[in-house]
Amino acid sequence: MYVLDASAFINEYHTTEDIATIPMVREELEDESAYRFDAMEGSGMHIHIPQDGAVERVRRAAEETGDFEELSTTDVRLIAAAFELDARLVTDDYAMQNVAEHMDVSVEVIAQDGISEQRNWKFQCQGCGREFDENKDRCPICGSKLTRKNPSNA
Repeated sequence: MYVLDASAFINEYHTTEDIATIPMVREELEDESAYRFDAMEGSGMHIHIPQDGAVERVRRAAEETGDFEELSTTDVRLIAAAFELDARLVTDDYAMQNVAEHMDVSVEVIAQDGISEQRNWKFQCQGCGREFDENKDRCPICGSKLTRKNPSNA
């Protein structure tokens, strides 16, 4: 089974496998991609609502990788759906790919290159330059804003 993100509908993704998505994806679509969603739903696409436990597990995984701030509610629920259904997640979103791979959910990309490595992001203070493993509202040392930093560029 394949769980489709909005990018699958936008880029006219096709597969002969069973497909699923979540209701929130429909809200992200306009024009032809919205019609595509409706047609696929009418043709038997499974609409899945993930359980709260799976959603919470994705949130924890996203916090561990440092991707939580980059994910929308829809993104978190899509990963949870793929996790629950033991399905392949179809998305071009890098943060979603990173969290999915952290949870051993297989991913298929559509129009972009997939991620080449899993990352656990660092957070750097814009004031004093100190680095932290966890994201905080402000630097506990100087009070400046933290930004996400690629650990490969450390």
